[in-house]
Amino acid sequence: MAFLSPLEIEIVVKLVVAASLGLILGFEREMHKRPAGLRTHSLICMGAALFTVLSMSIVGENVDASRIAAGIVTGIGFIGGGMIFKSDDRVIGLTTAAEIWVVGAIGIAVGVGYYFAAGVATAIVLFILVPLKHLADEAKRKAILK
Repeated sequence: MAFLSPLEIEIVVKLVVAASLGLILGFEREMHKRPAGLRTHSLICMGAALFTVLSMSIVGENVDASRIAAGIVTGIGFIGGGMIFKSDDRVIGLTTAAEIWVVGAIGIAVGVGYYFAAGVATAIVLFILVPLKHLADEAKRKAILK
């Protein structure tokens, strides 16, 4: 049995970290019965990290990271677009679509090795989704009562 090289170990760590961060955000969506949950978020985050790692490895050190990120963002935007539905006078799924877009960015951050930034972004997203949701709901409730 061959041992993993340091580069392969680093790639595995990035994939596990990205999948875990996506899982954390997907868990919040799953708890609130949103269309994209644990598996979707985890796969998107890990996929973005893997595309980033592979693209940088295949092309080399002088790769144009903005082109890699642009391709990933476009693909994830397509997935997010599928989460948005219009029903009568309501638009549903915008928050989930926006979160999927951010999950892709978190995956890219992990793919290039910005673990701390990815962790902070994950924490900020959770803050936006949980406490700020309650604040927004309260504001809507007060607006209806007036």
